[in-house]
Amino acid sequence: MTSHKHLFLLLALLFCTVAQNDGQVTAPEKTKVFALNGKAVAPLTTVSPETTAIVFIFTRTDCPLSKRYTPEIKRLTEKFAASKIAVHLVFPGADESAATIRQYLEEYKYQLTAWRDPEHALAKMTGVSVTPEVAVFVPQKKSWRIVYHGRIDDRVAAFGKMRPTAVVRDLEDTLTAITKKTSLKLQTTKAIGCYIF
Repeated sequence: MTSHKHLFLLLALLFCTVAQNDGQVTAPEKTKVFALNGKAVAPLTTVSPETTAIVFIFTRTDCPLSKRYTPEIKRLTEKFAASKIAVHLVFPGADESAATIRQYLEEYKYQLTAWRDPEHALAKMTGVSVTPEVAVFVPQKKSWRIVYHGRIDDRVAAFGKMRPTAVVRDLEDTLTAITKKTSLKLQTTKAIGCYIF
């Protein structure tokens, strides 16, 4: 069996585990990423008690689609800034250095916290497989529950085919529902982008 098939089976198993638990993450402190200064961080525990949701946006500095979504990511971040929703950029490329990421953040004028996920710990836990792709968590008791992972919107219809504007805005709809305190179940959509490897 090829390594790609092993990876697919692993992701499928992880997704099924999350789905069976309705997205509940019972030990969030065990999933670690790295700040750009090299410090290990548990991304689901480094938030304030008032946080209403956590959004992880997986991206790469060399992914054309990730770059194209910069304005939309900024728009959504600004729109929900007052809703106590924490938004973080996650770079899963093991080949991307902290210096490269800092340069990218400066070039695209991002004001978001950025983490490296070179071991794909957070990518595997959330079930994402491409960039850009997002995962959204909400608090539940003393833990976190994933309520959405997938595309930002449907602007990318297929590889090399983009709509002029999005018809369905999946991430925005999810965040709007959270601000309205709507009860959410885990939903997923297929994201099209640069594969995480």
